[in-house]
Amino acid sequence: MKNETALILIDIQNDYFPNGNMELSEPENASLNAKKILEEFRKKNLHIIHIQHQSLAPGSTFFIPETKGVEIHKNVAPLTGEKIVIKHFPNSFRETNLLQTLQEKGIKNLIICGMMTHMCVDATTRAAKDFGFDCVVIGDACATRDLEINSEKVEASEVQKSFLAALNYFYSEVTNTEDFLERN
Repeated sequence: MKNETALILIDIQNDYFPNGNMELSEPENASLNAKKILEEFRKKNLHIIHIQHQSLAPGSTFFIPETKGVEIHKNVAPLTGEKIVIKHFPNSFRETNLLQTLQEKGIKNLIICGMMTHMCVDATTRAAKDFGFDCVVIGDACATRDLEINSEKVEASEVQKSFLAALNYFYSEVTNTEDFLERN
């Protein structure tokens, strides 16, 4: 990996874990895989950016500022000096300094892990590609949840596969933790 690569950890926050206000499917596994990628970036002294969602919308039920749920999960907690970008929308670039930060550091490649695959990971990855970044999404370092459409339940595993397959077509390369670490 080159110094023009950055790791983006999106919304790996307590509310997505058991007893949180928006529990996902298998968040622990995803966070442990993200931790492996994070440790590799730390070891190689590469750029790391933590994205933290704070909800300001009236009636929000999760990611409420100044709650335990909004905190970044202990498995990937930022170290002193690691950049944290606070966002209020699914797209991590919207109304944040993320793009400016990446441009100032000369970043061209993004390695993306995080939560929720179908929402913030998807929105951020698509925006990143549109801004000209080459993206790799670590699929098993992302998590989502069951969804519903027209009174029909869509299992989290199907949501995960569908969104990763869609991102893999044009917006990113999708791989898994083991394969990524083996080749980097």
